[in-house]
Amino acid sequence: MSNRPARIVLSAACLLLSATAAAADLIPVEDFAHHPLLSMPRLSPNGQYLAVNMNSDDGDSHALAVYHVNDMTRPMSVLRLPKFELATGITWVGNTRLVVEKGKQYGSIDKPMATGEVIATDIDGKHQDYLYGFESKYSSRADTRGTDRGWGFVDGLPVPTNGHFYMATQSWQNDDSSSLYDVDAGKNTRRLIGKINVGGLSFMVGADGQAHYAYGRNHQWDYVVYHQQAGGWAQLSQAQIGGSFAPLFFTPDQRRVYARYDAGGGPTSLVEQDEDGGNRKALAGSGFGSVGNIEWTALPYRPFATMPATGLPMVSYIDANLPEAKLHQALSLKFPGKLVSFVNYSEDGGKLLFSVMSDRDPGSYFLIDTRTFKVIKLFDTAPWIDPTKMATRRPLHFKASDGMELEAILTIPNGVDPGRLPMVLLPHGGPIGVQDDWFYENDAQFLASRGYLVLQVNYRGSGGRGESFRQAGYLKWGTRIQQDLIDGVKWAIAENYADPKRICVYGGSFGGYSAMMTTIRAPGMFKCAVGYAGVYDLKMMYRKGDVRENKSGRNYLNMVIGKDDADLDANSPDKLADRIDVPVLLVHGEDDVRAPFAQAKAMRAALDAAHKPYEWLSKPGEGHGFYDERNTVEFYKLLQSFLEKHIGKGATAS
Repeated sequence: MSNRPARIVLSAACLLLSATAAAADLIPVEDFAHHPLLSMPRLSPNGQYLAVNMNSDDGDSHALAVYHVNDMTRPMSVLRLPKFELATGITWVGNTRLVVEKGKQYGSIDKPMATGEVIATDIDGKHQDYLYGFESKYSSRADTRGTDRGWGFVDGLPVPTNGHFYMATQSWQNDDSSSLYDVDAGKNTRRLIGKINVGGLSFMVGADGQAHYAYGRNHQWDYVVYHQQAGGWAQLSQAQIGGSFAPLFFTPDQRRVYARYDAGGGPTSLVEQDEDGGNRKALAGSGFGSVGNIEWTALPYRPFATMPATGLPMVSYIDANLPEAKLHQALSLKFPGKLVSFVNYSEDGGKLLFSVMSDRDPGSYFLIDTRTFKVIKLFDTAPWIDPTKMATRRPLHFKASDGMELEAILTIPNGVDPGRLPMVLLPHGGPIGVQDDWFYENDAQFLASRGYLVLQVNYRGSGGRGESFRQAGYLKWGTRIQQDLIDGVKWAIAENYADPKRICVYGGSFGGYSAMMTTIRAPGMFKCAVGYAGVYDLKMMYRKGDVRENKSGRNYLNMVIGKDDADLDANSPDKLADRIDVPVLLVHGEDDVRAPFAQAKAMRAALDAAHKPYEWLSKPGEGHGFYDERNTVEFYKLLQSFLEKHIGKGATAS
């Protein structure tokens, strides 16, 4: 008797086992929805304590926690903050006192927004004081702080720490003025040490305790730099600041400054120069992209290494013989394939807090004794993520249709050969000054875990390549930026990465806008589109949303999208809905203040009027991107089923 039927049954059983195993190995959606439990750690000046942002299990509430570095199992103290409020800045002003800049988390897409409130606390949670902000009634000096109607920010520290810090402020009543104070965080007293009649600027303070530079974007969105001279503030000319000039620190001898600089709008370099701008010397530059992260020695600060803001974060050492550079090299050898970054030192340089992260690893934090070289692991950012199961992210270059060289980042599903895969184009938000990079990215990893190749493009207007590249995105939101994204898809198809018949586009915020606009600009290229917390009516940005609420925001809109109604309509998806030829999924938070819920409703109404198919998910209480982990899980599951419906299931590892 033939044994062929038995073989057929055996083969079917193997296939069933393989499918069952694949389903069992699928990373739970919940793993991509969790908020980090601990984030933004800062080491105390004596190296004994760690202050850190701590999230509740549900991610809705936050606190400032202080740990002893030898016991990370239980915090010494916890300063609980109201729902959705968290620390956007943590500064040690002494061994036992902290200054905290407060912010609010309006959604998962944007970074937390600083509220301009500054508070102080001892490490045991006692002696709490409200140092600056609109809630001056909670201050120990409430009777004299009635004029604190504005924003305050930590803008530096004296060296060595002495319980004081430098605070920049911006008044609500006078947005054409910036002030700098020397603040005693224990006594809640302040002394004015710098003031300039230009709003929105930061300051650089010298060893003499006085403001030497004021710099930043004014309310007309022009980048300006002022230098303190005998006669007062003198604005530096365009020839002096080039495309941009941002002072960082004085050199150890206090005679020169370290700064980011570019001569003509191109990628920024790290330079050293005289305070008056003379004798400028380039220390590091990265060519295609700007200098990104800079590694510094312990006090007095000296830069010893840089990483590029684009591509793989390859470390370039300025002086490889410095002790900190040798330590960085040794630690990098211990963590191959990952980037080691120095966070901060104890004041004597004997203890160092450093992080380790990669494209697959959200990151871990360690403490090293720089004398004995003993290393203590403090915590993982997301301990539930297994880096071995995450996908590789590969930065590559391609030429746009007009010849401009652009960066693309491919996230390739784990264990899958990158050939003719179902692909999701994932445009980033912003768009101006924001960029995708090599490091771990939640959306991309979720999609890759479901077997989809993910393409991200740093289109014109993105950060990381200097001022001229940023400005190339002005007034091009619906045109050249979208063409850059489309050119990226064409490149991925031509290089045989993507299956041209199985491509979808999904994005959040401006990425949601692009999800609609790319389908309009390239009919037939995509099979579906997902807009998440998107902007769909450009004119509405002048009427609704938090961007237009102050002079700076309105000037920004004038500059980047323009004011011509016909042009705005010609680049608004809700006015072009009849040209969308794919199924659409719209997802939005009903309390979004950046891209108000009215944006999603306008897009829905336009699709209804054009008789176009779409699916819909909205959630009350959610802002710019879902923050409730349960809602995020629901959204990811819906996203997965929507993609499977229109471009099929993703590839599986062999």
